[in-house]
Amino acid sequence: MNSIRIAVFPVAGLGTRFLPATKAIAKEMLTVVDKPLIQYATEEAVAAGMDTLVFVVGRTKNAIIDHYDKAYELETELGMRNKKALLKIVEEVIPSHVNCVFIRQSEALGLGHAVLCAKPAVGNEPFAVLLPDDLIYNKGGESCIQQMVNVYNKKLGSVIGTQTVPITDSDKYGMVAGPKLEDRLARVDEIIEKPSAAEAPSDQAVVGRYILTPAIFDKLEKTERGAGNEIQLTDAIADLRKSEEIYAYSFEGRRYDCGSKIGYLEANVEIALQHDEMAERFKAYLKNLDLD
Repeated sequence: MNSIRIAVFPVAGLGTRFLPATKAIAKEMLTVVDKPLIQYATEEAVAAGMDTLVFVVGRTKNAIIDHYDKAYELETELGMRNKKALLKIVEEVIPSHVNCVFIRQSEALGLGHAVLCAKPAVGNEPFAVLLPDDLIYNKGGESCIQQMVNVYNKKLGSVIGTQTVPITDSDKYGMVAGPKLEDRLARVDEIIEKPSAAEAPSDQAVVGRYILTPAIFDKLEKTERGAGNEIQLTDAIADLRKSEEIYAYSFEGRRYDCGSKIGYLEANVEIALQHDEMAERFKAYLKNLDLD
């Protein structure tokens, strides 16, 4: 049995930084090359052995629900036309052994509240949280969440994915600090949500990957609104740290902040340059591109 079976995807945000594109389309359905952002995240979880995917959605996110539903008409049409390769792509959006659960977040009260909404589906076992805005790509190596599962299996404690950022950007992230235990791994002794550069405990920023013990739910139920007048997952983790060891893992791979326009464009270009089908043609196009 896999140590982490359940992955939670908080996808109820409005995506205002991508308006008007996200006026009617969920930001998680924006495509990077040929797949929506949410699919990169679910594929990462499934490849790490997770078989229950919990989506915490808002009322405007029906496209996500439809994407993971069975498309009878499309699959029938592709089958009748003998489009086997395309049919395989559609069928593999969600493997047959994987279950999807959709939970409505009635109000956008923050990431912490979104994770708390998943409690009925998670129950009393450790689980992963993946934020699709953070596309983490490690071509040829283990995915970020698989690396973190490996850490959990050794330490049996919550694990937070981190990366080094300029200290001037600390007010955009949760920031952590603590003693280094081994290569890429540290203990979390301090975690602060969006501190100023002067208040940041280090240059290690929390990004959109977590493995959490179920004890986090008790902390979230008691967490008051913090930064941005929202229930912050970071604040609940800070509380959990008082009773459990929590670890920060600096993952291998490239993170693209697809919640920003520049990060989204970078992801499209760089992943296209590694795409089996189009890499060479796209590379030639860029080489010959006349920007004047």
